[in-house]
Amino acid sequence: MTGKYTKAFDMDHTLFTPLQIRGVLLRNRIVASPMLTYVANGGYVNDWHFVHLGKIASGGAGLVFMESTKIDPRGCSTARDAGIWKDDFVPSLKRIADLIRSQGAVPGIQFGHSGRKARQSLPWEGRAPMDFCPGVDHGEPWELIGPSAIAHTAQYAVPRQMTQADIDENLQAWGEAARRADQAGFDVLEIHGGHGYLVHQFLSAHSNRRTDAYGGSLENRMRLTTEIVRRVRQSWPDHKPLFFRASAVDECGWTIEDSIALAKAIKVLGVDVIDCSSGGMGTAAIAETALDYGYQVEYAQRIRAGADVRTMAVGLIVHADQAEAILRAGQADLIALGRELLHNPNWPIDAAQKLGIASPFGHIAPSYAYWLEKRSQNPLITPSTWGASRRSAGTQGGK
Repeated sequence: MTGKYTKAFDMDHTLFTPLQIRGVLLRNRIVASPMLTYVANGGYVNDWHFVHLGKIASGGAGLVFMESTKIDPRGCSTARDAGIWKDDFVPSLKRIADLIRSQGAVPGIQFGHSGRKARQSLPWEGRAPMDFCPGVDHGEPWELIGPSAIAHTAQYAVPRQMTQADIDENLQAWGEAARRADQAGFDVLEIHGGHGYLVHQFLSAHSNRRTDAYGGSLENRMRLTTEIVRRVRQSWPDHKPLFFRASAVDECGWTIEDSIALAKAIKVLGVDVIDCSSGGMGTAAIAETALDYGYQVEYAQRIRAGADVRTMAVGLIVHADQAEAILRAGQADLIALGRELLHNPNWPIDAAQKLGIASPFGHIAPSYAYWLEKRSQNPLITPSTWGASRRSAGTQGGK
């Protein structure tokens, strides 16, 4: 299985060097990170998702992720989350996967379950926990579940502690979701194990106070994660890569050493890439604080070295030379962009030009590449000459 538009690259630039992971070839190392958009209806994706992900794929990213898609309606963060908990969702998801692939990108999907952080209002409506809201699937009662009967904060409702039957049902849901994602044509799958959601809740001693086989020691707290990976791998084809998003560190005691131990454990079970984010267990909103460029890259570097596993760096990576330097230094194997691609879905095209690769339009569809190549041959529109001509015209006009 290979991607399209991978032949015209300057191999001296790592960002635009294709990468083979299992049976999947990425045309470059640029990844569109899973970004929640909160526009689904009853779990169903729609034309908005089609346009949103299609324009990013046509802009040249190598791997384009569908946003966090919920395996259980109880696990939705909001009533507008996308779902994959039933077969009815497969046709519309397949339409998205097919579109992404048609533009030369590899279609990926992230699975999630919000656990005790479910049942919130939309971000632009305050992202507040809701005391009552009809369930997403069919207006059912919306029950909060988690590893222990401990609320995320004082404002959240207390979840019901999951029983062994609940855990078994949850594991089955992850496996069935993997089967559906394969049927829909996605080629990369990511398990969301960070940001204070259900998997992270089991990992953290802050939120997991269980006294059974799923609580206590680090090994026990990792048990649900390892069981999810095993169950997903039963339904997810061996030739397709499996990613895991981790909060490499959090505000409540989870450390980089814990993440390295976790990465080692799940690597041997079939995880190929660790997507290195952070936080989410506490109350601070990381995205709303002042942060340095590449503030999470160190985590990708340390997990990559400590667990001998491929990693993906994410977090305020906005410049082409910044992304190239991360890869050249061996800090990560992939670069994930989020809001930067919302601002400029053609970031890969811009990066290729700024880095001076031999064929900057060789990684996009010919329907774009042909015209952009012709445009680039006009010296009047190159950044340096455009500015000079404007200054010259202004000077002449003032005489």
